[in-house]
Amino acid sequence: MKKAFSRLLVFLLVCSFGAGAARADEITDWTRQLYDSALVANTSPLVITRSAAIMQASVFDAVNGIERKYTPIHVEPNAPAGASRRAAAVQAAYAILVKVYPAQVSALNNKRTTSLNGIASGDAAEHSTSINDGLEWGQTVADAIWASRATDGFTTVFPPFVGGNAPGQWRPTPPGNLPGAGVQFATMTPWVMASPSQFLPAGPPALSSADYLADFNEVKLMGRVDSFARNAEQTLYASFWALSSANFFWNQVAIALAEERHLTFSEKSRLFAALNLAMADAAIGCWNAKQTFVFWRPVTAIPLAAGDGNPFTLEDPLWTPLITTPNHPEYLSGHSCISGAGGRVLASRFGDNSQFQVASDHPSLAGVVRVFSSFSSALEEVKNARIFGGIHFRTACDEGQELGIAVADHVLANALLPVHGQQLGHLNE
Repeated sequence: MKKAFSRLLVFLLVCSFGAGAARADEITDWTRQLYDSALVANTSPLVITRSAAIMQASVFDAVNGIERKYTPIHVEPNAPAGASRRAAAVQAAYAILVKVYPAQVSALNNKRTTSLNGIASGDAAEHSTSINDGLEWGQTVADAIWASRATDGFTTVFPPFVGGNAPGQWRPTPPGNLPGAGVQFATMTPWVMASPSQFLPAGPPALSSADYLADFNEVKLMGRVDSFARNAEQTLYASFWALSSANFFWNQVAIALAEERHLTFSEKSRLFAALNLAMADAAIGCWNAKQTFVFWRPVTAIPLAAGDGNPFTLEDPLWTPLITTPNHPEYLSGHSCISGAGGRVLASRFGDNSQFQVASDHPSLAGVVRVFSSFSSALEEVKNARIFGGIHFRTACDEGQELGIAVADHVLANALLPVHGQQLGHLNE
């Protein structure tokens, strides 16, 4: 009976999320389009943080350039009087996505046409002059923000990064043994942070320490592919959080809660901008830490434990993690950094004890929904998922989440502020 009720709950939650799509505004609609396009292009979880920030910054500055309520991200308000906010948001989002995903221009053109038809017809139809002014302003904003990020360091080419072979140092991991990914993110220009290293943590525990031993033994037991200590639920959510990007998950939650709480068009543009700027800067801060400390992964540390200088860490040459290890250093956990930032921004707007659900966009997890009674509980599951998946030590997850939260607090205190100058540190004003 309990299992049947759980299935019914999942069905109702999925239906509820789908029903919301029919009532979506242009900001919600194009946020969904971003992730549809990213899925088609198989965009990496790291790269999507940058793309989402560029798009949502463009949408925000386009809308805010008409409303003039908040400090801009990059483009000073200069829209023609009476310009359509809705058209400006559509054009800003469209203009960025056709640059990020030029191979999808036909689908994006169709999406734009549908959006503009909706603005020009129905009960909320807007005048053609207003729409045209909005389109021109949205394009102006998108062009300016795209140009500003063209020199952010994303396209910088580095030599293949292979770490080192000393105990504790990251090196390419099986099965692919690939060079480190995303090296350029460590030095990219942040959106709001003063520098990529602004929130750099102290570093992983020493190999000889009790903290490292505790981390080592936990992931060795719980993260191995055939662990007897990990239960079915833990195995499920380890895969759940691994098979989609943190950026997708938290934007999905933002869409659902924004619709549930009836946020205005203006409030949505600001929420999605704050959310994605925070996650983008958290990713930059995280990769800066990865490239600073270059710490090894469990898949390396456990088989080579005999040479780590700690007599209490016992090697297991055949140890294999549940989840394939990503090709970049262990400390900090990227998912924990980005989720810490995303969860903090949303908790600031909706309250930590908000109830919400998260669905996966991965085909193998179709219909799987995680349900939470608070952002804190969701973030705790994210940390556990990385350890139970066998790809991170707990310190990297704890301190990664702390970095993400610190970045989010910094964004909320220093960006998108009301023009009257109150630094409220939250999104409720």
